[in-house]
Amino acid sequence: MFAGIVKKLRSRFPRKSLMGQFLRYMVTGGVAFVADFGLFALCLYGFGWHYLLANLVGLVAGLVLNYLMSILWVFTACKRILEKRKLAEFTLFALVGIAGVGINQVLMYLMVDGLGLNEMLSKMVAAVLVLMWNFGARKLILFKKREK
Repeated sequence: MFAGIVKKLRSRFPRKSLMGQFLRYMVTGGVAFVADFGLFALCLYGFGWHYLLANLVGLVAGLVLNYLMSILWVFTACKRILEKRKLAEFTLFALVGIAGVGINQVLMYLMVDGLGLNEMLSKMVAAVLVLMWNFGARKLILFKKREK
């Protein structure tokens, strides 16, 4: 069953095209977001933590999951600039993610405290905007198009 799902995803999201990579990244982002959002909700409502701390915990978990899926599935057709230097690669990947965390935190603060919007709705809006930032920055910095 799992192999069938993977086969369908591969055929619908070609790994060599920019659009295929973006679609794969959206799936990856969706999976990472579910982990992020789940931990956010658990920390916010289950543990009663402040929404910014709960947000940070979820984002870090999502970052690690996103990195693993990106190198194993999204950007497999790309030249990985730092493939042989995995710590440096993860560090740059994380720095883009940390910038995304900063953008996400600012957006959360502006929407929740500034505009009085619901935390969960604000989280969803911020996640979409940061998804675009993360894909673009990671593609430009870490995952170049392979030379033919």
